[in-house]
Amino acid sequence: MDRYSMITEKNPREILLLRGSGCKWRKCRFCDYHLDFSKDEAANFRLNKKELEKITGCFGVLEVINSGSFCDLDEKTVAEIQRVCGSKTIRRLHIECHWRDRETLPAIRERFARKGIQVIVKMGVETFDPEFREQTLVKGMEYAEPEAIAKHADEVCLLFGLEGQTAASMRKDVEIGLRWFQRVCVNLMTKNSSPMEPDQKVMQRFMEEIYPNYRNNGRMDILLENTDFGVGGDGDDK
Repeated sequence: MDRYSMITEKNPREILLLRGSGCKWRKCRFCDYHLDFSKDEAANFRLNKKELEKITGCFGVLEVINSGSFCDLDEKTVAEIQRVCGSKTIRRLHIECHWRDRETLPAIRERFARKGIQVIVKMGVETFDPEFREQTLVKGMEYAEPEAIAKHADEVCLLFGLEGQTAASMRKDVEIGLRWFQRVCVNLMTKNSSPMEPDQKVMQRFMEEIYPNYRNNGRMDILLENTDFGVGGDGDDK
């Protein structure tokens, strides 16, 4: 697995997939991302330190993700992230957090702010339709509304290409995301080991009716091709 990547369009940054103790929710019906974890903190740190050594600081921006929330990384890894940001003059750090771990964010933001590093939080909401999100996707977000989510997250991820979605519902999700958040990242469902599968008709509707209207929006990342860890190809390149 290639754990290092570089995003060069719209929001340039280096990005790393690190390994932590794992997602504590593990119930999302579309996801097998949580399989990338270890309870061995020493082994995780060795892996993470090796990946962090690849960071150049070329954009001054770093995104670190793992199969859970940022708080699931071991303390030595977090300290190493701080050290690397300082040595490479990185002033903006993007992290991910599950809704259930939102109360950990103020301390994380404060910790990095003391070193002059701004923390940007991305949260996977997948859709702003709370019924679909909780009953179909089993996201574990307690039917939270956009204004509540925006109190904790700066950016959101949406997931399209699922049975039951329509052009209207996808467009609504995008517009809500742009209204409440700094950036919106659209991921397209890909086949994995989870129970859910991509719906090709929905994919076609997205490509024909949604993608052309938003592909050049500077506040949107539309990922049509993914790295090993689900991030990478930007639709603006297509």
